[in-house]
Amino acid sequence: MRVGAFVLAAQFPGQGQGEALHRAVRTTDLAEACGLDSVWLAEHHFVPYGVCPSAVTLAGLLLGRTRRIRVGTAVSVLPNVHPVALGEQAALLHLVSGGRFTLGVGRGGPWVDLEVFGTGLRAYEQDFPESLDLLMRWLREPRVSASGERFSFREVPVVPRPDELHDGPHGGGYDRLFNARTDDARSDATADYGVRDGGGVRNGGVGDGPETLIACTSPKSVKLAAERGLPMLLGMHCGDEEKAEMVALWRTYARAAGRPATEIADTAHVSAGVAQIADGRSEAAETLIKTMPGWLRQGLGAHVTVDGRIRPMRDPVAYTELLCGLHPVGTPRLAADRLAATAERTGITRFALLVEGSGDLAATEENVRRLGAEVLPLLG
Repeated sequence: MRVGAFVLAAQFPGQGQGEALHRAVRTTDLAEACGLDSVWLAEHHFVPYGVCPSAVTLAGLLLGRTRRIRVGTAVSVLPNVHPVALGEQAALLHLVSGGRFTLGVGRGGPWVDLEVFGTGLRAYEQDFPESLDLLMRWLREPRVSASGERFSFREVPVVPRPDELHDGPHGGGYDRLFNARTDDARSDATADYGVRDGGGVRNGGVGDGPETLIACTSPKSVKLAAERGLPMLLGMHCGDEEKAEMVALWRTYARAAGRPATEIADTAHVSAGVAQIADGRSEAAETLIKTMPGWLRQGLGAHVTVDGRIRPMRDPVAYTELLCGLHPVGTPRLAADRLAATAERTGITRFALLVEGSGDLAATEENVRRLGAEVLPLLG
């Protein structure tokens, strides 16, 4: 079982944006020190829900600060960017980190971002499959051209090639130059993250290119991921039953698309959630119920749609209570049991857990420490 931290760089009421970003960096440093498997970075624009506008940029900083832990985007909003530009960044981070980078992409929402960046509502409503396929070809092929409805350009070479991960005599990646990590650390960080299927990158095999996954919230996006053999990132608003249904649907679509049986069995999906560790369940839940509704009300309420459509917001208190009921919020034993139960019910053994729900740096640090020291040993 692999437990990671989900970092939104959330700006809680009364906090500055620099404070939120400092907490994100500090959370990553401590997550590695406490033995967590990974850190997952969210990306938002123009809202205090999260003040990181470029998950790949922050990932580059954090990969440079760390030695072992994997760093992934959860997610990079594909409709806002050119897929080749994102592919180049992903390849670069994969190569210079020694294979510790994961690229998560998603469709985002019908937000004003589409107007600001000039990509338009169609990029969100219609063009995501074309963008995704171009991105994946960039991560798989030595030369790429495009002749689609949205992207059209002559053949160009892929530079840098994401399958050319350097493995020198002193360890993988750039260990020789920067003394970034040991051979054992690199092995731990990149183990069990994918296999090769003969067609290039599938699930992030280190020798092939960066692991790539898709945030899935509907049967349509599940089908998109399954047909391409890509793992899913499933949201923290979903319970075990819904996640199990999405995994089963992914497998059905993958089989219908002719994906290999071994690939279907080995694909490692990721479950997002919330973690708050305390000496009692009521204490842990109270911490989140005191702080998260204010952040949700301020952050989600700041979203503006590009076309004026109404997007109803969840009740912040009810949503926080829902998350406390679904996820590892409570004692270390309760947290471990809940993670184990989710793994058993869904088949998902990778977790991205929001650890900054208190909104306080010291409390977040303590939460990460307890997650590493008291929960992980119970998981085996």
